[in-house]
Amino acid sequence: NVAAGANPLGLKRGIEKAVEAVTSALLASAKEIDTKEQIAATAGISAGDQSIGDLIAEAMD
Repeated sequence: NVAAGANPLGLKRGIEKAVEAVTSALLASAKEIDTKEQIAATAGISAGDQSIGDLIAEAMD
C-alpha cells in the first residue's frame, strides 16, 4: 500500500511480475478451439447462456 509507505516502483514491479506469471499459466492451460460447435460451447459457458453462445458462434462464422 503506497499510502502506508510502500515503494511505488516496487509495487509496480511486483504487479508486472504477477501479470507475467498469470499470463503464462493461462496460456499453458489454454486449448485451441476450431469448430463452430466448440466456439458456441465455450461462449455459452462464458456467457452463462447457451443461446448467447450460439449467437457469438454465428457472428464469428
